[in-house]
Amino acid sequence: MSQKAIDVFRACIPLFHALSDPARQDIILLLAEKEPLSVNEIAEQSNLSRPAISHHLKIMRDNNLVKIEQKGTQRYYTLSLDQSVNQLKQLIQIVESECIL
Repeated sequence: MSQKAIDVFRACIPLFHALSDPARQDIILLLAEKEPLSVNEIAEQSNLSRPAISHHLKIMRDNNLVKIEQKGTQRYYTLSLDQSVNQLKQLIQIVESECIL
């Protein structure tokens, strides 16, 4: 396996970590159905506390899975998956070209 393949795979590890949590998966699915949503609106549809939702949203924001839109005093979250999807596509392409015989 090339160094590039290793680098691409390792660059995806934080994304895999962010996507591995069921609560974050639930938030992604909720936003896919009903975006934009505030932290309170997400918490209303979850069994997690508002601080827990905020924690998960921060991890998701740090990994470019969501973005924030400020409307007055309220912050609304929407999905922002383009960068993550492109990163995963790059990983798939390199695995197909270098690892599958």
